[in-house]
Amino acid sequence: MHMLYNSDNFAVVAFDIPHAPVAEGEPEPEPRGGFEIVDKFAKKDIFLEGAVAETFKAGAMALMASQPSEEDIDEYIGRFTAVMQQPLVLH
Repeated sequence: MHMLYNSDNFAVVAFDIPHAPVAEGEPEPEPRGGFEIVDKFAKKDIFLEGAVAETFKAGAMALMASQPSEEDIDEYIGRFTAVMQQPLVLH
């Protein structure tokens, strides 16, 4: 787990999910992982994995190449808030 971004509005954490050991001679499965995005004001979060996570990562990398402001980054992350349905629960 790696904190990638933390502003007053959002937090983004990257997760690397290790795969189970495979038997000798079997191919290694593709690595898994994803991103958790927390909308602090709406108190909702979402976990992105697979193709959606790759799309998020590619867009974030392109954005970072332009040395964005915090507002630019929050605006990009805000595009993903429409699909957030999971209420944020703190333990």
